[in-house]
Amino acid sequence: MSKALVIIPTYNELNNISIVLNQVLNLPIAFNVLVVDDNSPDGTSNVVNQYINKFKDRVFLLSRKSKQGLGKAYTEGFFWALENQYNYIFEMDADLSHDPKDLVRMHQTLELSNCDVVIGSRYINGINVINWPLSRILLSYFASIYSRVVTGLPVKDATSGFVGYRNIVLRTINLKTLLFNGYAFQIELKFKAFKNGFNIIEIPIIFKDRENGESKMNGDIIYEAVFGLIKMKFYSYFYNVNK
Repeated sequence: MSKALVIIPTYNELNNISIVLNQVLNLPIAFNVLVVDDNSPDGTSNVVNQYINKFKDRVFLLSRKSKQGLGKAYTEGFFWALENQYNYIFEMDADLSHDPKDLVRMHQTLELSNCDVVIGSRYINGINVINWPLSRILLSYFASIYSRVVTGLPVKDATSGFVGYRNIVLRTINLKTLLFNGYAFQIELKFKAFKNGFNIIEIPIIFKDRENGESKMNGDIIYEAVFGLIKMKFYSYFYNVNK
């Protein structure tokens, strides 16, 4: 049976993490979960440890000493997943904006098609976002358009953080050389998968804004995404994307 892992980065997600873990662990497909926690002062990791005691073979925790960013959290999680020989590796937010039930469809897409990367897409069938202010919807939507124009990436939701990978994709990409740490990290991974010839499929999801906790979006993340993509595209003309 194929091993599937869901990686969930956390920082101050005390009010959400138990709900997310319960929903993932009760899906009809046996997903394991790796929480990568950035030393959350609200005690998120304490809740995760309670689940580890109950589900020793299904829930795992990587505790980091400080808040180091989304990209680095996922990169550490990817290395852990590859070392532990997972076949399918998924990214998912801890804030309940992604519906864990959609993991089943994403898993089936990887398992039953020639797809190497599956994206839970907010924009493949119109705009499927609930409770976001118009300004945030426009920022996200036009960021995906901008990423397509700059990189040539044939993906409508390039900034999506709800993604599943076959392990060969993450083994092929040199994870140590990834440039970005914010939301541009999501675009960079998809771009490098595309440049390496992997097949990317988007499936529609409904994205719901968080009800508890605070968004991690800030000006630095937006700046990185806007100007970093030009740098990434420029590098791709001169350097192997895996180096």
